[in-house]
Amino acid sequence: MPRAGDSSTTSIPAGPASPPPGRAELLGVPVDRRSRREALALCESAILEGGEPLQVVTLNPEMVMQARRQPELSRAIRNSALILPDGAGVAWACRRLGSPVAERIAGVDFLGDLADMARAHNWPIFLLGAGPGVAEAAATALQRDHPGLRIGGALEGSARADQAQAICALVRESGAQVLAVAFGVPKQELWLSSNLSQSGARVGIGVGGSLDYLAGRVPRAPRVLRRLGLEWTFRLVRQPWRLPRMVRGAPFFWETLWETGKRSRS
Repeated sequence: MPRAGDSSTTSIPAGPASPPPGRAELLGVPVDRRSRREALALCESAILEGGEPLQVVTLNPEMVMQARRQPELSRAIRNSALILPDGAGVAWACRRLGSPVAERIAGVDFLGDLADMARAHNWPIFLLGAGPGVAEAAATALQRDHPGLRIGGALEGSARADQAQAICALVRESGAQVLAVAFGVPKQELWLSSNLSQSGARVGIGVGGSLDYLAGRVPRAPRVLRRLGLEWTFRLVRQPWRLPRMVRGAPFFWETLWETGKRSRS
């Protein structure tokens, strides 16, 4: 099994000295402009200070286009307290439209940051979703790379409404403060929007395929491709079945260019 250290980090890059404040609108879908350090501090405060639980969305171009077609997903994203620019395409589009984000924040890396934060405070985390055995393997990898991390639970589970109550009871009993859900888009966002408060967790994040990376089921692109924003090419070569999904997300780039041109003409 590959080390999970390539998929999560134990330190946070400093980022820009003065990251752009606020929240940008990207083709009608919001995205936060916080640095990675600021985003983690917001999650930490949500646990330490109480109040409403904090939902984290990891936004990519395909999700932007899906949210424009699905009002329920759009509402779940807009109502989330933290919307990370997960995809390189999101960061590119924000620059093109004049509202640059502080930095791209990959969901799998941010999950590593949350694990490190939880370890430092002795807070349990709970992993939910993905395929059979994946959450358990991801939990083992996280504990290896974040020694001392407490795992409240690791469960394949289901996004079905009739199972939500039982899942929330397990999460509450575990005492987990961070809940990572890997049901895929839009199920994980809708599930968290409906059930995070009942789960007892203070921070809930939709992590998509991150548990597969951590578990070593799916290799992550080399760092050089990630730095260049070309991780999608590696994923397409390794998983050609993703092509239809990428095609569905392609209008995102054309619409960004169209909007850029429209603004320059006005």
